[in-house]
Amino acid sequence: MNPQDVQAIRAIITRHKRWDLLFGILGLLALMIGVLTFVALFADMAIKGMGRIDYAFMTSFPSRHAEKAGILSAWVGTILVMLVTALSAVPLGVAAGVYLEEYAPKNWVTDIIEINVTNLAGVPSIVYGLLALGLFVYKFGFGQSVLSAGLTLGLLILPVVIVATRESIRAIPQMVREGSYAVGATTWQTVRDHIVPYSSAGILTGVIIGMARAIGETAPIITIGALTFIAFLPQAPVTEVFPYVNFEWLMAPFTVMPIQMFNWTSRPEASFQVNAAAAGFVLVLMTLAMNGTAIWLRYRLRRNIKW
Repeated sequence: MNPQDVQAIRAIITRHKRWDLLFGILGLLALMIGVLTFVALFADMAIKGMGRIDYAFMTSFPSRHAEKAGILSAWVGTILVMLVTALSAVPLGVAAGVYLEEYAPKNWVTDIIEINVTNLAGVPSIVYGLLALGLFVYKFGFGQSVLSAGLTLGLLILPVVIVATRESIRAIPQMVREGSYAVGATTWQTVRDHIVPYSSAGILTGVIIGMARAIGETAPIITIGALTFIAFLPQAPVTEVFPYVNFEWLMAPFTVMPIQMFNWTSRPEASFQVNAAAAGFVLVLMTLAMNGTAIWLRYRLRRNIKW
């Protein structure tokens, strides 16, 4: 290779490195804009609301007087709705993802299902609210209850869980399946003992994303009739008498943190704006706690995986 060719190659490499550096800088700037915007908004909310958060605020019901208002019914309702959402969406989404990836035949019917699942992940949340209003509230007769809200948000995050499950399963090397089949394992044994355990970390990532979206949704919850003012709690899911489990709370009226914040921000008094900031700060902490638990579980699962 003559010196001119060497210089030409070096010039091409240098030019490409310049473009790589420029792209890296632009990506870093875009990331910092998003992060700094979130930090600024979160800091402003924390500064406004931190002084309002105390034991009375967390254990009091909403009130027409801002200084006496609390978020007890809102955060309890949020936890109950998220419980129903997780119990309805996660098992069904994981099972659907496993079926589509490991069991479903590769034909045009499966292709249509896959396309529709992917498209449903981008449908506006208000559409799910209208669907739930006609299906759960009126058709099935669940009414404006915790069960209706949880199933609505479960439908909302179901496509996300399915897509995340399928992508996690696809990331598993084919040799894992071949090795399992080679020693005589059935498809179910392979899925149970290898596929699901090895993909559980990625599945949890999809669950984290879906639950983080669901906990802050307002439009579908308003559509199915969440209350903006509620001064009582649903019955406890656990009782002291046999059978120690109570399901009446599923049919109880409810409110959630985003609805409570919406109610307070719609009022002109500045003190209610402070209450909304405090409630928003608590909601962010609840989301971080939920995501932190899932991330910890994902880390433990990854550490215990043995190929």
